[in-house]
Amino acid sequence: MISRLKWLIERDEKPRGLWPIEWLALVYNAVTLLFMALLWPRMAHPQIMLADRAYILAATFLMWGIYTLWPRRLMTFVRITLQMCLLCYWYPDTYEFNSTLPNLDHIFARWDTVLFGCQPALEFHRLCPWPWFCEAVNMGYFSYYPMIVVVMVFFFLCRNKHYVEASFTVLCSFFLYYLIYIVLPVAGPQFYFWAVPPEIIESGQFPALGTYFSLHTEMLPTPGDPTGLFYRLVEQAQEMGERPTAAFPSSHIGITLILLLLVYPQSRRLFYVLLPFAVLLAMATVYIQAHYLVDAIAGVLTAYPVYRLSRWIFRKVEGRYASRIPSVKPE
Repeated sequence: MISRLKWLIERDEKPRGLWPIEWLALVYNAVTLLFMALLWPRMAHPQIMLADRAYILAATFLMWGIYTLWPRRLMTFVRITLQMCLLCYWYPDTYEFNSTLPNLDHIFARWDTVLFGCQPALEFHRLCPWPWFCEAVNMGYFSYYPMIVVVMVFFFLCRNKHYVEASFTVLCSFFLYYLIYIVLPVAGPQFYFWAVPPEIIESGQFPALGTYFSLHTEMLPTPGDPTGLFYRLVEQAQEMGERPTAAFPSSHIGITLILLLLVYPQSRRLFYVLLPFAVLLAMATVYIQAHYLVDAIAGVLTAYPVYRLSRWIFRKVEGRYASRIPSVKPE
């Protein structure tokens, strides 16, 4: 324990400037600023979004300054974790953009009916109404962010030389999905089926809603057993942070598979610990009506290409990153 604490406060040899993960966040910030410039007249409160981006920029440079004064491994973790935590801001931020565009749920809901002959997001719970199953899939869905934390801590403490690349890959993958969500406004069944009652959907009617979700964020209650612990946790999490955005493709499934791809070569034990949660999460995305089945399938199909693209981007900046490592040896 003492040796681990000493390791945390040892001098770090990473570059003194901004790191690849921070440049990545700054690039995403700049790209979304460009979208804001294009959509400014139609956005609800772009001034607040602009101020938020200034605060994020200031926080990034503050972490850089603190690390310059105290370049320790612990600060490396804090500095990178800040960028990961900001995902809690960047996710609902996609709604501010896509809510200004015509909603496309009528297309994706129709695809589910055409491809599968029903609405899986409605039928799944009817076929499996058991409280124990409901609680299991809600546990899988709730485990999404804990899985990210576990994987990042694992890489930092147990595979530290891969930590920078792993964290970059995860953040870059999120940003790639978020860019899709900005221009592809699909809210998901829990929002669309609130606006258009399920009986109308099941009759084969899929009305287009235009920019309805720019003013309406009501959603269906999660199906299942309201007395279940994980049911309540998922409900509370959705009440706090869910928005009618980010349905296609499912980043819950895509990012979870990317976590498994990162972990598999490093620790088979951790991989097999996470695998059951990943399977439950994949089922939960449709069961709790967060996604159409086509969203879930697209999440599976996009995971590997997004993973490879994120790794490729890291490789492109890795050489410059390595060349800026100072020659100071650990104390």
